Amino acid sequence: MKPAASKEPSARSPFAGCAILITALAVMMFLVVFSVFALFRQSEAISKFTSDQPSPVEVSKTIDNDTSVSSMQSKLDAFHKQLDGKEESSLELTAEEINLIIAANEPFKELRGTFRIREIRDDLMHIAISFRLNGQPRFTKLGESGWITSDPRYLNATMIARPALSNRELVLQIENIEVPGKAVPREFIEQMSPYRITERYLTDPTLGPAMAKLTRVRVSDGKLVLTRVPGEMPADVITNSQVDSARNRLFTVLGVVASLFLLVVGLLIFVGLRAKAAKA
Repeated sequence: MKPAASKEPSARSPFAGCAILITALAVMMFLVVFSVFALFRQSEAISKFTSDQPSPVEVSKTIDNDTSVSSMQSKLDAFHKQLDGKEESSLELTAEEINLIIAANEPFKELRGTFRIREIRDDLMHIAISFRLNGQPRFTKLGESGWITSDPRYLNATMIARPALSNRELVLQIENIEVPGKAVPREFIEQMSPYRITERYLTDPTLGPAMAKLTRVRVSDGKLVLTRVPGEMPADVITNSQVDSARNRLFTVLGVVASLFLLVVGLLIFVGLRAKAAKA
């Protein structure tokens, strides 16, 4: 006579598989909830030092200012030709000259009304900005496309930054962001720095190659100084790790969550193997 079938869970019991599936779903739900919570928390923090309306900054006048525009353009053209020469070349620009370049040249039109050099002193650039940021997510209203959108917020502030080179582009290493009557969290400043203001010009047929030839950038005597030394390799002041610091922090959090998930799965498999060995 065959022995009666045991009612206890066998080594092939679906318990372990179900437990792993439940754990995986729990981890996925945690990631979704964590991402939504972090997004709303970030939006709430940003709303404390931003405004719902922009404060456009001044744009230098080019009308009835032909002499200054022509002089500035000649200065740029001369430096551009020197970049292909065998001698060291430098371009020194005052705050007003930089503002005039933005106002008079079409490639910089996106900076008009949002970016203006107030002054250059103490090896730092003081910049008036009015940047548009994403606001807190919300469901769309009647007439709006999609089902999730957000109302923009505006960072109307003074950015204090130091210019630097990073991977063939000019960036701004932010020291501080000042908003009258409000405090900007250091975490936000660190996440925003380095500010890749010239990233959009990397593919420009004129500006891209010109930036790639620079080997030094600094601030001296109230001027921005761009330099090319033939044969010198540019020493990137901003490293790739600094540029990707925000992404690295996110990956660290996800890595911790993934490690915990693998730990739980490992424990479940270990318990299952022990149970199977005991029954054998």
